[in-house]
Amino acid sequence: MNSSRPNKIIPAENAQLWIVGGGIAGMAVAAFAIRDAKVPAANIHILEELRLTGGSMDGSEVHNDTAKKTWVTRGGRMLTDETYLCMWDLFSSIPSLENPAISVREECTQFNAQVKTHAQARLIDAQHQILDAEKLGFSTANRVQMLRLLALSEEHIGSRRIDEFFDEEFFNTNFWRMWRTTFAFQKWHSAAELRRYFLRFVQEFPRIHTLAGVKRTKYNQYDSMIVPLQRWLTAQGVDVRFGTRVTDADFITEADGRRRASCLHIDDATGSSSMALGDNDLAFFTLGSITADARLGGNDDVPELVRDRRDHGWALWEKIAQKAPDFGRPSAFCGNVDEHKWESFTLTMRDDTLLKRITAYSGNAAGTGALMTWFQSGWHLSVVVPYQPHFADLPEGTYTLWGYGFQIDNPGDYITKPMCEATGKEILTELIRQMGFDDILEHVLATTDVTTVMLPYASALFACRARGDRPKVLPDGTQNFAFLGQFVEMEDDVVFTVEYSVRGAMLACYQLLGIDRPIPAIYNGMLDPHVGLHALEATFH
Repeated sequence: MNSSRPNKIIPAENAQLWIVGGGIAGMAVAAFAIRDAKVPAANIHILEELRLTGGSMDGSEVHNDTAKKTWVTRGGRMLTDETYLCMWDLFSSIPSLENPAISVREECTQFNAQVKTHAQARLIDAQHQILDAEKLGFSTANRVQMLRLLALSEEHIGSRRIDEFFDEEFFNTNFWRMWRTTFAFQKWHSAAELRRYFLRFVQEFPRIHTLAGVKRTKYNQYDSMIVPLQRWLTAQGVDVRFGTRVTDADFITEADGRRRASCLHIDDATGSSSMALGDNDLAFFTLGSITADARLGGNDDVPELVRDRRDHGWALWEKIAQKAPDFGRPSAFCGNVDEHKWESFTLTMRDDTLLKRITAYSGNAAGTGALMTWFQSGWHLSVVVPYQPHFADLPEGTYTLWGYGFQIDNPGDYITKPMCEATGKEILTELIRQMGFDDILEHVLATTDVTTVMLPYASALFACRARGDRPKVLPDGTQNFAFLGQFVEMEDDVVFTVEYSVRGAMLACYQLLGIDRPIPAIYNGMLDPHVGLHALEATFH
């Protein structure tokens, strides 16, 4: 963890916070500044280019030209008690969406006590048969390969790929089939990040086939987490400026190495302007985006795959990175769309025919299962059936589920074209036939609307990286600025989690404002002999 602290701590009552990006990281900075530093909310300014907060944690009704309403989530999140300590710390202070007498954390605890995850259909083969996924399938060689990776330092691993440490047999184990779809790893992704994941989620080894350790929110994470947090920040009086894009920033380096952000360059409805940062100003920059250039499709069309970075999701970091060699290298993450793209889809179902059939097939009521993965399917399809309703405003008699394809350039088994070229109805057809539900196919097609999402950078944060590709949250010598989000470097913690964004926000806020409150330690189950023993035992199944 970066222990850098500025020489001068600005008194909270005088501080002006300029937060670039209204995603969970930026919102968390605002919340910690109010709750723990007692910064006046009116002194906190969130600058967001879009017209809503939440960043990648979205979930909403889709506004289209049809008379029918549809809903979409671009992605889904699974939470755990052990690993998400900073996130739970934040949401223990935020009133829930529907009951302000309890926190988001308390609502989530109560919900998971009633709706418990215990998947019974984790892996499904080409014959529609559910496998006994408890048998992880490690060979002795696989165990040795895993131990070797765990024993190496990240400096020794460097920018090497996962498939440089494991043989093909490993990639055919049930363990890898479940691990890759639970966390979205491809074999060409960073071996260093996989090592971190093994250490952060080792407690999941014995239950990876059921995902019984997973905790979920009552609704999708936008409704259950982002909306309550936004309401709380607004009620406190935070200044949120939508339609405001920070295009660049200037930095000054003193002779003694101290560095300051000195100016923000801004585009908004009034035009372009520059804002000098004074002695009491703090700047927090969110870098990169895994949902940049996402495009939607529907029943009868195909979402565009954008390759030329049109929506500014990477532009600010690309500008900032030119200012200093330790401000990171965004091209390491956004430079190869084909290694990081995937496509997700949300079904809006007008009756419960498909849900009932899935429940009977899987043995899981809605909300109690986990990812169902057709690991032999051409598109490598997975779906999750959430507790219903998954959206707070979903009408009675309407249901949703979410899924994604991991190999979207391959032909399907029933729709013999790449998933990236298939319409929403064709993707639904492939899914129904993978389940073996051909007898209800026509009914489901007639009563379901499909919203597809193409994500060029969905797994970009797992790109093979070298030291310096990701900047520190608090660069050396910083006096008034920090970097946020999934593309900063925090030793030992894992990206692609809400926890990573919130932990970075907590670290940045606490250091720059001199907050004397402990930051929760990073969980490592290998330090608990009981957890480590159970994980070891699981590898022999």
